[in-house]
Amino acid sequence: MSPRCSLVVNGKPVRVATGDTPLDAALPRTVAAGRDGVIQDSMLQEALPRLRNTSRARPRLGDGAATRPGPAPSPLAVLRTAKRAGTLLSATPLSGAVMEVVVTVSRSLDVAPGQAVEVAFAGLPARPYCPTQRIDGNTELNELVFHLRRDRGALGPALGEAVHPGHAVRIKGPAGGTPYRPGPGRLILVSAETGFAPIWAIARAARHLEIGREMVVVAGAADADDLYMRPGLDWLRTTGVQQLTLAASRDRRGQTDVRHGPVTAHLPTLRGSDTVHVAGPPDIVRAVERLCDSVGATCAALPFLPSRSRARSLVTPGDTGAQFGL
Repeated sequence: MSPRCSLVVNGKPVRVATGDTPLDAALPRTVAAGRDGVIQDSMLQEALPRLRNTSRARPRLGDGAATRPGPAPSPLAVLRTAKRAGTLLSATPLSGAVMEVVVTVSRSLDVAPGQAVEVAFAGLPARPYCPTQRIDGNTELNELVFHLRRDRGALGPALGEAVHPGHAVRIKGPAGGTPYRPGPGRLILVSAETGFAPIWAIARAARHLEIGREMVVVAGAADADDLYMRPGLDWLRTTGVQQLTLAASRDRRGQTDVRHGPVTAHLPTLRGSDTVHVAGPPDIVRAVERLCDSVGATCAALPFLPSRSRARSLVTPGDTGAQFGL
């Protein structure tokens, strides 16, 4: 294909052909696709540091969701949008309020950790959610995993009721979010409630790509019973991450591994060289942003907003009036 434009990467023009993604252009042509079309971890480790972030995007997020990208996303945030047909595989309780929802898709979808996809369960409004890993880390290539609250949005209350395993799903993405990128300095990951979803995906990727990078993880919830992320933190501990903190504001009930208060009360002293990813309720995210601004630290903010959409009546299979919102 003939080139249509040039992409500037670290001050050097790179020719981009029709159909290429920025990542395709940045990778050497001999390894751009990897074996069988899959970009290997070693290739990402070489290429990602060369991709320069162009803005501090601040997408809004719902319960595990990002509604839209910032005005000038990074090259990884504009990877080619794709659509996939999917099926609900399972919905497993992680706590009294949080479900691990696993969707199998017809083909794997390239979504960077920290990005979102738009998800439409048949008969329900389309919503963007941040894919993550299974809480035990054993996620297959053709699976998309989400952490959703059972008491919010149109989907949560329907899980186990109108929405069962086998339910049809449509996926579109990437659809916003702020992707993780390897880099210098400490990587500080902060989450509250289901904001742990993108943070868990970022943490897993960072331990594979930057095993020597110092990482600090602070995860919390209003209620200690909703601290569902312990298995993930245990895995991080086995990889050498030592600075792991759980926090809750109420009902700790003698849980000695849980500190009292919001996650913002348990952050390390920030430095200007830090990169901070924060996801959770807007007040938590804003507080962390202000702390980052005060020292000049880089902050990728993912504020999660409760859904205000109401569930529509579910349509029966084969109903031509079904709208997936994609």
